[in-house]
Amino acid sequence: MEKQNRPLTHYVGLTAKGFCMGASDVVPGVSGGTMAFILGIFEDLIAAIRSFDLKSLRLLSALKFREFLSAVSWEFLLSVGVGILLAVFTLAQGLAWLLENKPVFIWSFFMGLILASVLTVSRRVAHWRPGTWLSFFMGLAGIYFLVGLVPGKTPNDSWFLFLSGATAICAMILPGISGSFILVLMGKYQYILEAVNHRDFEVLLIVGAGAVIGIIVFSRLLGWILNRYHDLIVAFLIGLMLGSLRKVWPWKEPLESVADAHGNMVPLVQANTLPPCLNQEAAVAILLMAVGFGVVVVLDWMAGKTAREG
Repeated sequence: MEKQNRPLTHYVGLTAKGFCMGASDVVPGVSGGTMAFILGIFEDLIAAIRSFDLKSLRLLSALKFREFLSAVSWEFLLSVGVGILLAVFTLAQGLAWLLENKPVFIWSFFMGLILASVLTVSRRVAHWRPGTWLSFFMGLAGIYFLVGLVPGKTPNDSWFLFLSGATAICAMILPGISGSFILVLMGKYQYILEAVNHRDFEVLLIVGAGAVIGIIVFSRLLGWILNRYHDLIVAFLIGLMLGSLRKVWPWKEPLESVADAHGNMVPLVQANTLPPCLNQEAAVAILLMAVGFGVVVVLDWMAGKTAREG
């Protein structure tokens, strides 16, 4: 990402987009990477993370702070990061209440977002060739299968905690995959949640180290793939988003539940069902899908207009 002098409004806009990403991360099963893709900052996000390389670390270790700040995209990451944190701290309680009391409504809104994003992002693929379609269906089938898996019992050893942190952070920046859901699949979501609640810093440091190493390595790999196989990887990511609708579908019937850290029963295995009838709840849900769909279309139109005027 090239260094450019940007107006304050640009960074305010990045903070707003980070806020949308943070809101997505709060919702289980929805990836902040999906929202970054929808808002058109996904590739810039990967590039900003990649700017923290060995050269920049050597500058930092040599206490050359001015050169370090010039070498990394700290303005981008700070703006997006502030937005994410604002969303987490201001929306977590409200979204948690909606998920518990009005889950059909919140999932309907996110379903509209994802459906519209599939349509808008598909225009970024220059040529839909057989290989591109194959990549799309691989992403679709992979995530559809992944979200249907039931988590198993896994070890609490340091190496597995490190691996869990690295895997979850990689999932968080990929559209269509929720990092928290990956932790559930790896059997470590509740364990890490308890570590947070009990201030078990040894566990948190191991998981955090895995997350830092994971995002540095994976962002470079993903950036390299995007530069060389753009259409293939974008088609794969579109497949991830479309396949994730299995998780986002609003109407579900719990088949198996498990107690969380607070003793509340949380659905572990769910089956997607049709709405029982076209009642007021179903009508509001359809309206919210339309609103979510419209939000993405408007954002995409605004982004295109800004690019044309620029």
